Amino acid sequence: MLHHLQMERDSCDFGLEELVDDPPHSSEFPLPTPASSIISEHEFSCHCCYDILVNPTTLNCGHNFCRHCLALWWESSHKNECPECREKWEGFPKVNILLRDAVDKLFSEVVYRRRAEIQANPKISRSLLAFQRYGDTIGRSRTNQHKGAGFFFSGVLTALTCVAVMLLVYHWSSGEVEQQDLLISKHVSRWTTEEVISWLEHLGPWAQLYREALQQENVNGRLLQMLSDEELSKPPYNIENQAHRRAVLAELDRVKALGVKPPQNLWEYKAVNAGKSLFLLYALKSSPRLTLFYLYLFDYSETFLPFLHTCCPAITHTDQTVEGSFVLDTQLEPSWRQWAEFLVKYFLLPYQLIAEFAWDWLAVHYWTSRFIIVNAMLLSVLEGCALWRLWTRDRIRTLPSRMWSHLWKIVSQGFAFALLWPFVPQFVCNCLFYWALYFNPIINIDLVVQQLMHPETQAL
Repeated sequence: MLHHLQMERDSCDFGLEELVDDPPHSSEFPLPTPASSIISEHEFSCHCCYDILVNPTTLNCGHNFCRHCLALWWESSHKNECPECREKWEGFPKVNILLRDAVDKLFSEVVYRRRAEIQANPKISRSLLAFQRYGDTIGRSRTNQHKGAGFFFSGVLTALTCVAVMLLVYHWSSGEVEQQDLLISKHVSRWTTEEVISWLEHLGPWAQLYREALQQENVNGRLLQMLSDEELSKPPYNIENQAHRRAVLAELDRVKALGVKPPQNLWEYKAVNAGKSLFLLYALKSSPRLTLFYLYLFDYSETFLPFLHTCCPAITHTDQTVEGSFVLDTQLEPSWRQWAEFLVKYFLLPYQLIAEFAWDWLAVHYWTSRFIIVNAMLLSVLEGCALWRLWTRDRIRTLPSRMWSHLWKIVSQGFAFALLWPFVPQFVCNCLFYWALYFNPIINIDLVVQQLMHPETQAL
């Protein structure tokens, strides 16, 4: 019995030794292999484009997508939900850094190729910028960035808005513009003595010297048209200064030619040319170069020449006073120096021309001129930021196509305005005029702050 048990133990030991010495064949019991050898591209593919993940972004539901695929989906659907399971995400999705590094190491060549293709696609770049700007907006709202600099700028915007509202109420309630309408709409032959004196005072402070003489002689509109250089130089008028007489006679010739007093400030120009002033106000803001070119072609003598002489004044001779050259020089042909200065500013700094024109009328339109100057500076900054983004992102070659599309847009809007203008109520036109004049600078302040604080998130 014992001998039999010993033989069975020996046979078991012999079987174990065979198993140790001769392991099973690999086809029957395969050995485990390294994990990297069984990883496939399918496990790291995006469920939108079905390609290797680039900047993988993980949503709350756990699904991963290429960041540009998610941006395109968000831009087209305008929904904060997963493209696969439609579960809404909260906050702003972030790039999964761990997954991104793993994909970059495993499929470096494919990721490099795909990133180059993404950067070369302008549509994808715009979508990514818009998506990032949306995320920045959410981030700013959640981190209380209204404090500090944001609180300061909001206070400035509030103060400027109050000033704009007060100016708007003042111009609507005051009768200054209505009083000036009498001279710019009433024929000169029907002017009274008070209206003739009012016309003279508009020529400048120097004209106050001759106010009393005209009042004593009861010079009305009919008599004003009969005055000549010889009569003005003799008693009772006694305008001995030759430059003053030339200024009075030159302005009198314009009154005779037009039959009414020509507009000499912004409000008078608006009263005479309501539609044109509104068109110029919006056109100068959107496209100053095309607007000035339009004035050169279609309104050369009445608007373009005075604008050019104001922004690029001619060199005044020592024997010629400012009063004498005020009216005369605005109708003369510009010199080559004036044209050279104007063209340089026209191509490089068109908004500076508008600011210089408003600066010249600072004494007449105190707050309005300041609003125009500030708005011109802000628009110059916005234009410079746009050109800088084109240059830094290697898209300067797209500038001709952008200019052509901008030209087509402005021309089409101009034709639409010309067709719809007769049917627009005057009250609506006044609202649009004052909005562009006083509220657009306030809006542009916020745009400039966004450009300077977050330049990388601004879409072209």
